[in-house]
Amino acid sequence: MPTPHRTPGRPIHDLAAQLRRLPPSCGPVRLIGVDGHAGSGKTTFAGQLAAALDGAPVLHLDDIATHEELFAWTERLLSEAVEPLRRGETARYAPYDWVTRHFGPARELPPAPVILLEGVGAGRRALRPFLARLLWMELPHDEAWARGQRRDGEAQSEFWAGWVRAERQHFAKDPSRPFADLLVRQCPEGYEVLPGPVATPELDHIITHGD
Repeated sequence: MPTPHRTPGRPIHDLAAQLRRLPPSCGPVRLIGVDGHAGSGKTTFAGQLAAALDGAPVLHLDDIATHEELFAWTERLLSEAVEPLRRGETARYAPYDWVTRHFGPARELPPAPVILLEGVGAGRRALRPFLARLLWMELPHDEAWARGQRRDGEAQSEFWAGWVRAERQHFAKDPSRPFADLLVRQCPEGYEVLPGPVATPELDHIITHGD
């Protein structure tokens, strides 16, 4: 891995500027995957990055997965979201309600210059051809899962036990981190962005820290 070169400033805004310059990857859209273990901070980071991208849409995989399909949602995501966007059309998908265990009213996702795809499995094999960049939240799985369990409380302990087993199996068969362009680490203040395992030369000098 290249030696990190840190530059002062606002890393999320630096990253947003770099993402805007990428060529489209899914029709007219630059689709950016934000992957990592459950509890690693993907949703918070994606929200801040979306704001830096002037309100870029975020498609949360928690809205696509279900109790019965924790990871078996690939074809539904491709048909409802990825393929319409690839054609330059508005995607329509029904978000899953984890409380009622039913799908809610359909949401529309028009093509945008940048769309963030956030959630465990965002960098899976079937999706990578459509991604302009894959970002991985760099937090060990045990630490991420412990943080997620603390967040959700004792009432969700049974669900978390099942989730951990399913996530282990998923990443054993279809890992994302080895294909990440960038690694994102949460710091006491802000984030640090590092080249990932498949970083290209032009990414070596966008390493930033602080916020």
